[in-house]
Amino acid sequence: MIARRTLLLAALAAAPTAWARPRQGAFDLRAIERRRLLPQATAWLAAPPRTIAAIAAPRSPAGPHDYYSEGDYWWPDPANPGGAYIRRDGESNPAKFDGHRDALIAFGRTVPALAALWNLTGEARFAVAAMRHLAAWFVDPATRMNPHLNHAQAIIGVNQGRAIGVIDTLQIVEVARAAALFARKNAPGYATIRAGVESWFGDYLDWLTTSAFGIEERDEKNNHGSCWLLQAASFAALLGRTDILANARTRLQTIIIPTQIEPDGRQPRELARTKPYAYALFNLDVLAATAWLLSGGTGALIGWQTPDGRSIDGAIGWMAPYMADKARWPLAPDIEYAGDFPVRQPSLLFGGRALGRPDWLALWQRLDPDPVVGEVVRNFPVRQPLLWF
Repeated sequence: MIARRTLLLAALAAAPTAWARPRQGAFDLRAIERRRLLPQATAWLAAPPRTIAAIAAPRSPAGPHDYYSEGDYWWPDPANPGGAYIRRDGESNPAKFDGHRDALIAFGRTVPALAALWNLTGEARFAVAAMRHLAAWFVDPATRMNPHLNHAQAIIGVNQGRAIGVIDTLQIVEVARAAALFARKNAPGYATIRAGVESWFGDYLDWLTTSAFGIEERDEKNNHGSCWLLQAASFAALLGRTDILANARTRLQTIIIPTQIEPDGRQPRELARTKPYAYALFNLDVLAATAWLLSGGTGALIGWQTPDGRSIDGAIGWMAPYMADKARWPLAPDIEYAGDFPVRQPSLLFGGRALGRPDWLALWQRLDPDPVVGEVVRNFPVRQPLLWF
């Protein structure tokens, strides 16, 4: 489980609990993040780069630089031992291969945290540490990851990878945000690796937008389609791909919001799952982050409505009471991790800033910003607000 292996648990668990008590006065995001991040600085600096090239994947059909993962909800068939795996929705198989995904999650936590710390302090040591990770994953031929996900979320006995595995690289959306910050502010050391980093993201964005898996994932009707859109938008923003950003805005307004959100704010495709609470939170976070990014930092698309009243604003409004008081949740509890959500859901921050909702911002501050349970960490990919504001 990620919870046992994730980086820096002791350091993060020991961080001050001041986040739990919103302070009076104007909302000061930098002050909030300073209190949260500075006590973690030493731990993030000490995290060594570790890419998939160092992690053997015995069931992978590909090479050491090719990402490989296995489907979460797939299990051996008791009626056919040794045969094809069968699906148990919402029940994560602890025996699946998670090595590459755990490493990607660690990378997706470390570089954004170092970028946020550099943004807060201006201290070169944070940027220099981030460069080591970026170079290892994207530039160094001995350690880099190949820019595709042809073998993600494989099902044993069924296939060697699936389109829905594209969701795994949601973990590096904030790595792209960090790289954009480093480029914009001329971070120490970034000039020497910038071409390699942006070349990797360019190749991956091409794969994401043109491959059969990428196109299939783009067209998924639930959180998978949302996650494709946030990835495409974040990577395109780094590269200045205005064509992809324009298409993403159109897709958000004409496909994603109209088909995923009801006029009353419900997300029926997520609420139909065996973990409706966590899935609704997760998809809402992704939608809000996408809308913020595609609004150019104004949040205008969060409040935007279809003619019949469907909006991300409405979806936040539907979920917010259940984030404030989970006991009011009207549906069945999630079959796993029911007690581990909510955390500091970014939808509250994006929505609160976009729409002037101090109640949502206060609720955001009351929630845990640094969860350590592996399943929660995996479904909490927008972790560093300073990279978005």
